[in-house]
Amino acid sequence: MKKHKKLSVLASTAICGNDISSSVLYVSALAIAFAGQYAWITLLIVSLVLFLFRKIYGEVVGALPLNGGAYNALLNTTSKSVASFAATLTLLSYMATAVISANEAIHYLHHLIPAIPIIIATIILLGFFGALTIGGVSESAKVAIGIFIFHLASFVILSGFISFFLLTNGVEIFVENWNFPTTGGSISNAIFLGFAASMLGVSGFESSANFVEEQQKGVFPKTLKNMWIVVSVINPLTALFALALFAMPLLQSEAYQNTLLIEMASHVGGNWLAILIGIDAFLVLSGAVLTSFVGVAGLLERMALDRVLPQFFLKKNSRGSSYRIILIFLILTISVLLITNGDVKLLAGVYTISFLSVMALFGIGNILLKVRRNRLPRPEKAGWLSIFIAITAVIIALAGNVVMKPIEGVPSNLTVFLEYFIPSVVFIVVMLNRTVLLKFLLTMMHSVFDPFRSLVFKIDKNILSVIDEINSQEFVYFTKDDDVETLNKVMLYIQRNEHTKKLKVVTATQNGNPITDQFRNDINVIDREYSKIKIDFIELDDHFGPQLINRLSKEWKIPINFMFIGSPGDHFPFKVADLGGVRLII
Repeated sequence: MKKHKKLSVLASTAICGNDISSSVLYVSALAIAFAGQYAWITLLIVSLVLFLFRKIYGEVVGALPLNGGAYNALLNTTSKSVASFAATLTLLSYMATAVISANEAIHYLHHLIPAIPIIIATIILLGFFGALTIGGVSESAKVAIGIFIFHLASFVILSGFISFFLLTNGVEIFVENWNFPTTGGSISNAIFLGFAASMLGVSGFESSANFVEEQQKGVFPKTLKNMWIVVSVINPLTALFALALFAMPLLQSEAYQNTLLIEMASHVGGNWLAILIGIDAFLVLSGAVLTSFVGVAGLLERMALDRVLPQFFLKKNSRGSSYRIILIFLILTISVLLITNGDVKLLAGVYTISFLSVMALFGIGNILLKVRRNRLPRPEKAGWLSIFIAITAVIIALAGNVVMKPIEGVPSNLTVFLEYFIPSVVFIVVMLNRTVLLKFLLTMMHSVFDPFRSLVFKIDKNILSVIDEINSQEFVYFTKDDDVETLNKVMLYIQRNEHTKKLKVVTATQNGNPITDQFRNDINVIDREYSKIKIDFIELDDHFGPQLINRLSKEWKIPINFMFIGSPGDHFPFKVADLGGVRLII
């Protein structure tokens, strides 16, 4: 298989930056609708919250630099079930982002070329980016870079025209808007609802964590910084420009809510500038679709490696892309588009609640990392106060979006969210408990089909074969003379989270870890206690490190992500990323 090139700072920033920077097309208008003249203030508050999350994401991903985002953070600090809950929310967020962004992109193109059929064109756009992602992340990055640079250049041109217009015509409209009656009845209520709506402008910030393994070393924190700078400048600035160009009643009208930037461009530069911004809107929203495909590929591949999802998803093509994941996601997005009949406003609740919930869970993952993996080395640390402020801010935004009055004719955000969330959770629960369900199915079949013993015997044999195949996977735990209490924690974790009957406990003695009689006795105690799991204790006259891990993985045919260690301390000679995906379980 051809080894693909890792992504640079520009490429990584472009992939997730198109998603977060595309928010300028709607979030400023949305903030003005709820916060009125205070919209730019709510967008600056969002920027502050995002600044706090830079440290949170930096600490978690710096300590655990593996794909999966919030799923990876919770997998290494809690259990598979909790991590899978976060993964479900992330998947729903990507699904809603892809469908909404593709549909809105085609609406902007339809504004320029009215003959374009919206639903068919949306399907073609989704198919194009699905095919592009299957072609490889490096090829996808080239398209993302072009879109990102064009988007920023278009905004700079628009800002220049607006600035010149305001210098020559004054800012009297801004002053009038500042004295306009407060939206929502009070300043506090306006800022609360405006902040809740404005938080949607940072969707995409979590995406970089979902494909961090595709990035060059040291790139990830730079993507966070770049995204923060972009969203901190363009969104508040756009709100200020809008308040200086148009009267409040016009800004809060439905026409200006949908195409605010095009109206601004037409007002200050004429038809050609409006066309430029329309083209930019189509491209950058298309770039957000690409972000969803790249992010979801990294997330679902990690879940399949951990056997939360079927191994069917792990098949790769010659370019290293998990094409089956991408095809399934493409089918899912097209089906959702057809089910909603192109009325993707119905997905607003899914997009809103799932995205904000993922942000909150990432903050919780940071807390658990500090408490349960405090010895794990990390390049930077988020302060406790910053974490609590950031999580609280996201919860406030989440509450605001739940209680927010829905668009006329559209169900509440929470109602729509639950319609998609519940079936997704049911599927994940089934996957996590598939051996239990298979055994239950086996019992039911015995009770119903005992008269047909021959048929029952054949089915019984096949199901037991499936269960044995699942449980035949061996796992490895590397230890350095742990006591019986620690070994018991290891066994409890494996018993609760993995389907297996075999465990190799390995000690590399050349690291200065002599095997004591007490340790041998502890191994025997644990072996007797957990009679359903066969424990093989292996002493190796070798040094523990990446070379040993890779060698044993090949010799024993055990994937590295089925190998465990305890949390290393500050003097541990290797970074977790150097170990190739070894998991931390205590």
